[in-house]
Amino acid sequence: MTPVELSRTVLCAVRRAVDDGELSVVVPGRALVTAPGPGGCGDYATNIALQLARPAGQPPRRVAEVLRPYLLGAAGVRDVVVTGPGFLNISLRRAEVSAALVGEILRAGTRYGHADGPTGQLVQLHAPHEVRAVVVMDAVARVLRSQGALVRTSCAARPEPGWTEVLGARVNAYGTPDSPAPLDVNVRPVPAPVPAASVPAASDPAALDAVTLGRDAGRWALLQPAAHDRPRIGDEHLSQREANPLFRVRYAHARVRALGRNAADLGFGARPGDLDVPEAEGSRGAERARGEAGPQGFGAARVRELEAALADHPRVLAAVAAQRAPDRLARHLVAVADAVVPLVPAVLPRGEEKPLAAHRARLALAEAAGAVLAGGLSLLGIDAPDHL
Repeated sequence: MTPVELSRTVLCAVRRAVDDGELSVVVPGRALVTAPGPGGCGDYATNIALQLARPAGQPPRRVAEVLRPYLLGAAGVRDVVVTGPGFLNISLRRAEVSAALVGEILRAGTRYGHADGPTGQLVQLHAPHEVRAVVVMDAVARVLRSQGALVRTSCAARPEPGWTEVLGARVNAYGTPDSPAPLDVNVRPVPAPVPAASVPAASDPAALDAVTLGRDAGRWALLQPAAHDRPRIGDEHLSQREANPLFRVRYAHARVRALGRNAADLGFGARPGDLDVPEAEGSRGAERARGEAGPQGFGAARVRELEAALADHPRVLAAVAAQRAPDRLARHLVAVADAVVPLVPAVLPRGEEKPLAAHRARLALAEAAGAVLAGGLSLLGIDAPDHL
Protein backbone atom coordinates (compact mmCIF):
# COMPACT_ATOMS: atom_id res chain seq x y z
CA MET A 1 0.00 0.00 0.00
CA THR A 2 1.43 3.34 -1.07
CA PRO A 3 0.89 6.63 0.82
CA VAL A 4 -1.66 7.68 -1.81
CA GLU A 5 -3.56 4.42 -1.41
CA LEU A 6 -3.42 4.72 2.38
CA SER A 7 -4.83 8.24 2.15
CA ARG A 8 -7.79 6.81 0.24
CA THR A 9 -8.15 4.10 2.89
CA VAL A 10 -8.32 6.75 5.62
CA LEU A 11 -11.00 8.67 3.72
CA CYS A 12 -12.93 5.43 3.21
CA ALA A 13 -12.81 4.85 6.98
CA VAL A 14 -14.22 8.34 7.57
CA ARG A 15 -16.97 7.75 5.03
CA ARG A 16 -17.96 4.46 6.67
CA ALA A 17 -18.03 6.10 10.11
CA VAL A 18 -20.31 8.81 8.73
CA ASP A 19 -22.59 6.26 7.05
CA ASP A 20 -22.86 4.33 10.34
CA GLY A 21 -23.79 7.50 12.24
CA GLU A 22 -20.60 7.47 14.32
CA LEU A 23 -19.51 10.87 12.99
CA SER A 24 -21.47 13.80 11.64
CA VAL A 25 -19.05 15.53 9.30
CA VAL A 26 -18.49 16.25 5.63
CA VAL A 27 -15.93 13.77 4.30
CA PRO A 28 -12.85 15.81 3.29
CA GLY A 29 -11.33 15.55 -0.14
CA ARG A 30 -7.87 14.67 1.17
CA ALA A 31 -6.27 12.96 4.15
CA LEU A 32 -2.67 13.82 4.92
CA VAL A 33 -0.49 10.75 5.49
CA THR A 34 3.09 11.24 6.67
CA ALA A 35 5.84 9.48 8.55
CA PRO A 36 5.10 9.22 12.30
CA GLY A 37 6.31 12.19 14.33
CA PRO A 38 7.97 12.19 17.76
CA GLY A 39 6.12 9.83 20.06
CA GLY A 40 4.49 8.09 17.12
CA CYS A 41 4.90 4.54 15.87
CA GLY A 42 4.16 2.33 12.89
CA ASP A 43 4.71 3.04 9.21
CA TYR A 44 2.54 6.12 8.71
CA ALA A 45 0.51 8.62 10.71
CA THR A 46 -2.47 10.84 9.91
CA ASN A 47 -3.94 13.88 11.65
CA ILE A 48 -7.40 13.33 10.16
CA ALA A 49 -8.98 13.12 13.65
CA LEU A 50 -7.62 16.56 14.56
CA GLN A 51 -8.91 17.88 11.24
CA LEU A 52 -12.44 16.55 11.88
CA ALA A 53 -12.70 17.27 15.61
CA ARG A 54 -14.23 20.74 15.37
CA PRO A 55 -16.87 19.95 12.72
CA ALA A 56 -17.67 16.69 14.57
CA GLY A 57 -18.07 18.55 17.86
CA GLN A 58 -15.92 15.98 19.65
CA PRO A 59 -12.38 15.89 21.08
CA PRO A 60 -9.75 14.79 18.53
CA ARG A 61 -8.84 11.70 20.53
CA ARG A 62 -12.49 10.59 20.59
CA VAL A 63 -12.69 11.01 16.79
CA ALA A 64 -9.51 8.94 16.47
CA GLU A 65 -10.98 6.17 18.64
CA VAL A 66 -14.08 6.14 16.42
CA LEU A 67 -11.99 5.79 13.25
CA ARG A 68 -9.58 3.21 14.64
CA PRO A 69 -11.76 0.07 14.16
CA TYR A 70 -12.66 1.11 10.62
CA LEU A 71 -8.97 1.37 9.75
CA LEU A 72 -8.18 -1.92 11.46
CA GLY A 73 -10.63 -3.64 9.15
CA ALA A 74 -8.99 -2.29 6.00
CA ALA A 75 -6.94 -4.55 3.74
CA GLY A 76 -3.20 -4.27 4.30
CA VAL A 77 -3.49 -2.63 7.74
CA ARG A 78 -1.91 -4.63 10.58
CA ASP A 79 -2.38 -2.28 13.54
CA VAL A 80 -3.58 1.22 14.43
CA VAL A 81 -2.43 3.09 17.55
CA VAL A 82 -3.78 6.43 18.79
CA THR A 83 -1.08 8.73 20.22
CA GLY A 84 -0.88 12.28 21.48
CA PRO A 85 -3.95 14.46 21.05
CA GLY A 86 -5.41 12.12 18.42
CA PHE A 87 -2.86 11.04 15.82
CA LEU A 88 -3.64 7.71 14.16
CA ASN A 89 -0.43 5.69 13.73
CA ILE A 90 -0.86 2.95 11.14
CA SER A 91 1.26 -0.19 10.77
CA LEU A 92 0.95 -2.05 7.49
CA ARG A 93 1.48 -5.66 6.52
CA ARG A 94 5.05 -5.67 5.30
CA ALA A 95 4.67 -8.01 2.32
CA GLU A 96 1.75 -6.02 0.94
CA VAL A 97 3.50 -2.70 1.52
CA SER A 98 6.63 -3.83 -0.28
CA ALA A 99 4.85 -5.47 -3.20
CA ALA A 100 2.59 -2.46 -3.82
CA LEU A 101 5.44 0.05 -3.68
CA VAL A 102 7.77 -1.99 -5.88
CA GLY A 103 5.01 -2.71 -8.37
CA GLU A 104 4.18 0.99 -8.65
CA ILE A 105 7.83 1.89 -9.28
CA LEU A 106 8.40 -0.84 -11.86
CA ARG A 107 5.26 0.18 -13.77
CA ALA A 108 6.37 3.82 -13.86
CA GLY A 109 10.07 3.06 -14.45
CA THR A 110 12.30 6.13 -14.50
CA ARG A 111 9.15 8.32 -14.50
CA TYR A 112 8.24 7.24 -10.96
CA GLY A 113 7.35 10.38 -9.03
CA HIS A 114 6.48 12.37 -12.18
CA ALA A 115 3.18 14.13 -12.69
CA ASP A 116 0.56 12.33 -14.78
CA GLY A 117 0.37 15.27 -17.17
CA PRO A 118 0.61 19.06 -17.51
CA THR A 119 -0.55 20.98 -14.45
CA GLY A 120 -0.90 24.34 -16.15
CA GLN A 121 1.89 25.87 -14.05
CA LEU A 122 4.06 28.32 -16.01
CA VAL A 123 7.58 29.04 -14.74
CA GLN A 124 10.18 31.50 -16.06
CA LEU A 125 13.73 30.86 -14.81
CA HIS A 126 16.41 33.48 -15.40
CA ALA A 127 20.05 32.98 -14.41
CA PRO A 128 23.13 35.23 -14.40
CA HIS A 129 25.95 34.50 -16.82
CA GLU A 130 27.72 32.04 -14.50
CA VAL A 131 28.32 28.33 -15.00
CA ARG A 132 26.83 27.05 -11.75
CA ALA A 133 23.70 29.18 -12.06
CA VAL A 134 23.10 27.95 -15.61
CA VAL A 135 23.59 24.27 -14.69
CA VAL A 136 21.39 24.58 -11.59
CA MET A 137 18.72 26.28 -13.69
CA ASP A 138 18.89 23.46 -16.24
CA ALA A 139 18.42 20.81 -13.52
CA VAL A 140 15.59 22.72 -11.83
CA ALA A 141 13.85 23.06 -15.19
CA ARG A 142 14.09 19.30 -15.76
CA VAL A 143 12.53 18.57 -12.36
CA LEU A 144 9.81 21.20 -12.80
CA ARG A 145 8.87 19.67 -16.15
CA SER A 146 8.71 16.24 -14.51
CA GLN A 147 6.11 17.74 -12.15
CA GLY A 148 3.96 18.96 -15.02
CA ALA A 149 5.14 22.57 -15.28
CA LEU A 150 5.78 24.44 -18.52
CA VAL A 151 9.24 26.00 -18.08
CA ARG A 152 11.15 28.60 -20.06
CA THR A 153 14.78 29.31 -19.21
CA SER A 154 16.99 32.27 -20.02
CA CYS A 155 20.44 33.56 -19.17
CA ALA A 156 21.68 37.14 -18.80
CA ALA A 157 24.14 36.54 -21.66
CA ARG A 158 24.93 33.80 -24.13
CA PRO A 159 26.20 30.70 -22.24
CA GLU A 160 29.80 29.72 -22.89
CA PRO A 161 30.23 26.85 -25.40
CA GLY A 162 31.61 24.49 -22.73
CA TRP A 163 28.52 24.99 -20.56
CA THR A 164 26.24 23.75 -23.34
CA GLU A 165 28.46 21.38 -25.32
CA VAL A 166 30.25 19.70 -22.39
CA LEU A 167 27.95 20.16 -19.39
CA GLY A 168 24.77 19.85 -21.43
CA ALA A 169 23.07 22.94 -19.99
CA ARG A 170 20.43 24.36 -22.32
CA VAL A 171 18.65 27.71 -22.25
CA ASN A 172 15.71 28.85 -24.34
CA ALA A 173 16.96 32.42 -24.67
CA TYR A 174 19.73 34.72 -23.49
CA GLY A 175 19.98 38.43 -22.82
CA THR A 176 17.81 40.62 -20.57
CA PRO A 177 15.12 42.31 -22.65
CA ASP A 178 13.80 45.73 -21.68
CA SER A 179 10.30 44.93 -22.88
CA PRO A 180 7.69 43.92 -22.17
CA ALA A 181 9.51 43.87 -18.80
CA PRO A 182 13.07 43.12 -17.70
CA LEU A 183 13.59 39.65 -16.25
CA ASP A 184 14.71 39.35 -12.66
CA VAL A 185 17.39 36.78 -11.84
CA ASN A 186 15.65 34.07 -9.80
CA VAL A 187 18.34 31.36 -9.91
CA ARG A 188 21.40 32.59 -8.06
CA PRO A 189 23.46 29.94 -6.21
CA VAL A 190 26.87 30.78 -4.78
CA PRO A 191 29.10 30.90 -7.89
CA ALA A 192 31.60 28.19 -8.67
CA PRO A 193 35.22 29.12 -7.92
CA VAL A 194 37.21 30.34 -10.90
CA PRO A 195 40.76 28.88 -11.01
CA ALA A 196 43.54 31.41 -11.24
CA ALA A 197 45.05 31.45 -14.71
CA SER A 198 48.52 31.29 -13.20
CA VAL A 199 47.86 28.00 -11.39
CA PRO A 200 48.12 24.95 -13.67
CA ALA A 201 45.25 22.57 -12.99
CA ALA A 202 47.64 19.62 -12.85
CA SER A 203 49.53 21.12 -9.92
CA ASP A 204 46.40 22.06 -7.95
CA PRO A 205 43.44 19.66 -8.31
CA ALA A 206 41.21 22.19 -6.56
CA ALA A 207 41.88 24.63 -9.41
CA LEU A 208 39.92 22.56 -11.94
CA ASP A 209 36.74 23.98 -13.41
CA ALA A 210 33.50 22.11 -14.01
CA VAL A 211 33.98 21.86 -17.76
CA THR A 212 37.35 20.16 -17.25
CA LEU A 213 35.65 17.45 -15.18
CA GLY A 214 33.31 16.51 -18.02
CA ARG A 215 29.54 16.36 -18.08
CA ASP A 216 28.71 13.89 -15.30
CA ALA A 217 31.31 14.84 -12.71
CA GLY A 218 31.10 18.52 -13.59
CA ARG A 219 27.33 18.69 -13.17
CA TRP A 220 27.46 16.68 -9.92
CA ALA A 221 30.13 19.00 -8.49
CA LEU A 222 27.90 22.01 -9.22
CA LEU A 223 24.57 20.47 -8.19
CA GLN A 224 25.34 18.44 -5.06
CA PRO A 225 26.14 21.34 -2.68
CA ALA A 226 23.25 23.46 -1.40
CA ALA A 227 22.79 26.76 -3.22
CA HIS A 228 24.27 28.71 -0.30
CA ASP A 229 27.43 26.56 -0.22
CA ARG A 230 30.41 27.13 -2.49
CA PRO A 231 31.07 24.02 -4.59
CA ARG A 232 34.45 22.33 -4.58
CA ILE A 233 35.51 21.67 -8.16
CA GLY A 234 38.27 19.08 -7.83
CA ASP A 235 39.33 15.73 -9.20
CA GLU A 236 37.76 13.94 -6.21
CA HIS A 237 34.57 13.89 -8.28
CA LEU A 238 36.36 11.63 -10.79
CA SER A 239 37.53 9.16 -8.17
CA GLN A 240 36.30 5.56 -8.44
CA ARG A 241 36.19 5.24 -4.67
CA GLU A 242 33.54 4.94 -1.98
CA ALA A 243 34.38 8.42 -0.69
CA ASN A 244 32.97 9.87 -3.93
CA PRO A 245 29.15 10.11 -3.63
CA LEU A 246 28.68 10.25 -7.41
CA PHE A 247 30.64 7.02 -7.79
CA ARG A 248 28.46 5.33 -5.12
CA VAL A 249 25.26 6.31 -6.91
CA ARG A 250 26.45 5.21 -10.35
CA TYR A 251 28.03 2.04 -8.92
CA ALA A 252 24.77 1.10 -7.20
CA HIS A 253 22.88 1.50 -10.47
CA ALA A 254 25.41 -0.61 -12.35
CA ARG A 255 25.25 -3.34 -9.69
CA VAL A 256 21.46 -3.47 -9.95
CA ARG A 257 21.62 -3.71 -13.73
CA ALA A 258 24.13 -6.54 -13.40
CA LEU A 259 21.68 -8.37 -11.10
CA GLY A 260 19.07 -8.28 -13.84
CA ARG A 261 21.47 -9.71 -16.40
CA ASN A 262 22.64 -12.44 -14.03
CA ALA A 263 19.07 -13.35 -13.10
CA ALA A 264 18.18 -13.64 -16.78
CA ASP A 265 21.09 -16.04 -17.21
CA LEU A 266 19.62 -18.11 -14.35
CA GLY A 267 16.23 -18.12 -16.03
CA PHE A 268 14.17 -15.89 -13.76
CA GLY A 269 13.00 -12.30 -13.59
CA ALA A 270 11.68 -9.75 -11.14
CA ARG A 271 8.25 -10.10 -9.56
CA PRO A 272 7.04 -8.01 -6.59
CA GLY A 273 6.04 -10.13 -3.61
CA ASP A 274 7.07 -11.38 -0.19
CA LEU A 275 10.77 -10.73 0.38
CA ASP A 276 10.96 -13.40 3.11
CA VAL A 277 13.30 -11.38 5.30
CA PRO A 278 13.69 -11.77 9.07
CA GLU A 279 12.19 -9.23 11.44
CA ALA A 280 15.00 -9.69 13.98
CA GLU A 281 18.40 -11.27 14.11
CA GLY A 282 18.44 -14.58 15.92
CA SER A 283 14.93 -15.61 14.86
CA ARG A 284 14.15 -18.67 12.81
CA GLY A 285 13.55 -16.32 9.88
CA ALA A 286 17.02 -14.87 10.34
CA GLU A 287 18.56 -18.33 10.25
CA ARG A 288 16.64 -19.11 7.10
CA ALA A 289 17.72 -15.80 5.52
CA ARG A 290 21.37 -16.55 6.27
CA GLY A 291 21.05 -19.96 4.68
CA GLU A 292 18.95 -19.05 1.66
CA ALA A 293 19.11 -15.33 1.04
CA GLY A 294 22.71 -14.35 1.54
CA PRO A 295 24.91 -12.87 4.25
CA GLN A 296 23.90 -12.20 7.81
CA GLY A 297 22.32 -8.78 8.21
CA PHE A 298 19.87 -8.95 5.27
CA GLY A 299 16.93 -8.22 7.54
CA ALA A 300 13.78 -6.18 7.78
CA ALA A 301 15.52 -3.06 9.09
CA ARG A 302 17.69 -2.73 5.99
CA VAL A 303 14.79 -3.49 3.69
CA ARG A 304 12.60 -0.90 5.42
CA GLU A 305 15.37 1.68 5.06
CA LEU A 306 15.43 1.15 1.30
CA GLU A 307 11.64 1.03 0.99
CA ALA A 308 11.33 4.28 2.95
CA ALA A 309 13.81 5.99 0.62
CA LEU A 310 11.98 4.72 -2.47
CA ALA A 311 8.57 5.75 -1.13
CA ASP A 312 9.97 9.22 -0.39
CA HIS A 313 11.07 9.83 -3.99
CA PRO A 314 7.87 11.56 -5.22
CA ARG A 315 7.92 13.89 -2.20
CA VAL A 316 11.60 14.71 -2.83
CA LEU A 317 10.91 15.60 -6.48
CA ALA A 318 8.00 17.82 -5.44
CA ALA A 319 10.22 19.55 -2.84
CA VAL A 320 13.04 20.05 -5.36
CA ALA A 321 10.56 21.66 -7.78
CA ALA A 322 9.02 23.89 -5.10
CA GLN A 323 12.31 24.98 -3.54
CA ARG A 324 14.39 24.87 -6.74
CA ALA A 325 16.98 22.86 -4.87
CA PRO A 326 18.51 20.04 -6.97
CA ASP A 327 20.97 19.33 -4.15
CA ARG A 328 18.09 17.64 -2.31
CA LEU A 329 17.70 15.18 -5.17
CA ALA A 330 21.46 14.49 -5.21
CA ARG A 331 21.46 13.69 -1.48
CA HIS A 332 18.37 11.53 -1.88
CA LEU A 333 20.04 9.45 -4.60
CA VAL A 334 23.04 8.89 -2.33
CA ALA A 335 20.67 7.63 0.38
CA VAL A 336 18.98 5.21 -2.06
CA ALA A 337 22.35 3.95 -3.32
CA ASP A 338 23.70 3.43 0.19
CA ALA A 339 20.53 1.54 1.14
CA VAL A 340 20.44 -0.85 -1.83
CA VAL A 341 24.12 -1.84 -2.15
CA PRO A 342 24.24 -3.89 1.12
CA LEU A 343 21.24 -5.93 -0.11
CA VAL A 344 22.73 -6.78 -3.51
CA PRO A 345 24.67 -9.93 -2.42
CA ALA A 346 21.47 -11.51 -1.06
CA VAL A 347 19.33 -11.09 -4.18
CA LEU A 348 20.44 -14.04 -6.35
CA PRO A 349 20.42 -17.74 -5.42
CA ARG A 350 23.73 -19.17 -4.24
CA GLY A 351 25.41 -22.35 -5.39
CA GLU A 352 22.92 -25.03 -6.46
CA GLU A 353 19.95 -23.22 -4.92
CA LYS A 354 16.93 -22.83 -7.19
CA PRO A 355 15.34 -19.40 -7.69
CA LEU A 356 12.46 -18.92 -5.28
CA ALA A 357 9.62 -16.42 -5.13
CA ALA A 358 11.64 -14.47 -2.54
CA HIS A 359 14.54 -14.11 -4.99
CA ARG A 360 12.15 -12.70 -7.61
CA ALA A 361 10.76 -10.27 -5.05
CA ARG A 362 14.23 -9.14 -3.96
CA LEU A 363 15.25 -8.66 -7.56
CA ALA A 364 12.12 -6.55 -8.08
CA LEU A 365 13.03 -4.39 -5.07
CA ALA A 366 16.57 -3.92 -6.38
CA GLU A 367 15.30 -3.04 -9.87
CA ALA A 368 12.91 -0.53 -8.32
CA ALA A 369 15.89 1.12 -6.65
CA GLY A 370 17.70 1.09 -10.00
CA ALA A 371 14.74 2.84 -11.65
CA VAL A 372 14.79 5.57 -9.00
CA LEU A 373 18.55 6.03 -9.37
CA ALA A 374 18.36 6.17 -13.18
CA GLY A 375 15.40 8.56 -13.15
CA GLY A 376 16.99 10.83 -10.58
CA LEU A 377 20.34 10.97 -12.36
CA SER A 378 18.54 11.77 -15.63
CA LEU A 379 16.79 14.72 -13.99
CA LEU A 380 20.21 15.97 -12.86
CA GLY A 381 21.46 15.54 -16.44
CA ILE A 382 23.86 12.76 -15.46
CA ASP A 383 24.31 9.37 -17.14
CA ALA A 384 23.32 6.17 -15.30
CA PRO A 385 25.70 3.50 -16.63
CA ASP A 386 24.76 -0.17 -17.00
CA HIS A 387 28.44 -1.11 -16.56
CA LEU A 388 31.01 0.56 -14.35
